[in-house]
Amino acid sequence: MFSVRIWGDRGSIPCPGPATVKFGGNTSCLEIRADDRLIIVDLGTGVKPLGDWLMANDFKKGPINADIFITHTHWDHIMGFPMFTPIFIPGTKLRIRGPVSYEDETLESIIGAQLSYRYWPVRQSELAADITYDQLKETQLDLGDGLTVRTKYLNHPILCLGYRFEYEGKSIITAYDNEPFRNVFPTDPNDPSYDEDAAREGELAAREENEKILWFFKDADVLIHDTQYTKKEYEAGKIGWGHSSFEHAINSAHKAGVKQLVLFHHDPNRTDQQLEELETEYKKRIAGKTEMQIMMAREGLVISA
Repeated sequence: MFSVRIWGDRGSIPCPGPATVKFGGNTSCLEIRADDRLIIVDLGTGVKPLGDWLMANDFKKGPINADIFITHTHWDHIMGFPMFTPIFIPGTKLRIRGPVSYEDETLESIIGAQLSYRYWPVRQSELAADITYDQLKETQLDLGDGLTVRTKYLNHPILCLGYRFEYEGKSIITAYDNEPFRNVFPTDPNDPSYDEDAAREGELAAREENEKILWFFKDADVLIHDTQYTKKEYEAGKIGWGHSSFEHAINSAHKAGVKQLVLFHHDPNRTDQQLEELETEYKKRIAGKTEMQIMMAREGLVISA
């Protein structure tokens, strides 16, 4: 069995309430199962219900033992950590890995800073779990038991990694928070800052980086991709914010031969009704044009690779 379950799919901030019941209001958290292996991607507020579920189910078989991968250290992706029940239970073993943008701060200090008296009543030194931290860059890791993970830098205001988990010939990929690479140099010859060589090199660099992302996605069984905005919303004032449009994600996944695309990292202002309407609209747009399946992420959804 190789599958992923969604415990949190929102971006930026939790958004509980009657308008977000169906798709959920928790921030990023995924549970990946490779038979008996447990992998968690991100520690957003969705990790709180995941922790409660693990204590009620997995804990019956023994202490919780998990590999945790952080996409990046923006708060919506780590803020659930102090509420993750297994960290208070002796015998818990957690291996936390992720990128760090500032070399003078470790992953442990960034995540652990939440566990200080100014923010939380329990300090990191008081946790009962056995927790190790490891800073990641672009690499490939053998996690044992036939499970591997490959990392890829994405385009976000701080260092952010996509993860490609592979097990028994199947692949599950995360690609959020991510924005298409673009030329940052002026391309209008009438612009006072225009430089022909810089403009040409900028176009080439952006194209190459986007091609690398497509190669990372190639033939994935499941791709969970950032779709915080529609194309219209993105172009109207969200360029440079570090997120993708539905259109970009769908086009990229189709080009890469992805089998199942999960639309993820919902804008906190997006209601259940709006997400349902968008899901219907984009399914209609691609009907008959691709064999790829698309679905809107929702809490509790389980997708098998």
